Amino acid sequence: MKDKDKYKLTKETRGDMISAIKTYFLNEREEEIGDLASNQMLNFIIEELASEFYNKGVYDSYKYMSDRVEDLLAIQK
Repeated sequence: MKDKDKYKLTKETRGDMISAIKTYFLNEREEEIGDLASNQMLNFIIEELASEFYNKGVYDSYKYMSDRVEDLLAIQK
């Protein structure tokens, strides 16, 4: 399974992301890119970068929950 298959996006969300990429390129780089280039950029982000952000979120959640469990154990009598 490819990484992009792991991250299912609704058609609306994907469209919003493509629009955001196009806006970024226009505002930050003064480049107007089309739907194809934006779609390819989104696919690159999903395939190459998304798992790092996902894993960071999982680790942060784990750390948070571990800290809360330690707080719970502190109230033992």
